Amino acid sequence: MKIRSRSLVIAAALSGMLAVGVPAAQAEERSCRGTLGSITVDNLRVPSGARCELNGTRVKGTIKVEGNAVLVASNVRVVGNVQAENAARVVVRSGSTVGGSVQLKQGGAARVVGTTVEGDIQFESNRRALAALRNTVGGNIQVFQNTGGVEIRGNRVDGNLQCKSNNPAPVGGNNIVKGNKEDQCSRL
Repeated sequence: MKIRSRSLVIAAALSGMLAVGVPAAQAEERSCRGTLGSITVDNLRVPSGARCELNGTRVKGTIKVEGNAVLVASNVRVVGNVQAENAARVVVRSGSTVGGSVQLKQGGAARVVGTTVEGDIQFESNRRALAALRNTVGGNIQVFQNTGGVEIRGNRVDGNLQCKSNNPAPVGGNNIVKGNKEDQCSRL
């Protein structure tokens, strides 16, 4: 019995040592410059200054749009988020699905149209025209401190529609909101 127990302890110790030396598997990130069609990738990055067009692409992780970059996505399936900071322009078109949130901050123009977003749509501190049109949103639409104008029209929102400190104030209407319509969006 002692030999068998000692063998099990040694085997367990060796397997623990081997596990420490093996790095965890990481999802691959693909850079996009140009056009990607109906393929599947883990994570996608649009590098600074690049233009990426997606047509029927499936992203198992997140799309990140870097500074001064442009993303135009049509009929995409994203399991994670679409995130952009300081991007020139982001467009997510009809027939697309985002399993997380669409988060666009401190950038230029953006349009999210006819898309199912399971999380939130967030527009924060953007400088050019923004639009959230005919989307189905599982969380909130949050629009804060934008200066290029915002149109919010025909969305179905399970959470709240929240707008603060936008100049000019957002315009739109015909939004069906299960939560509250707040501040600058109280009449939309």
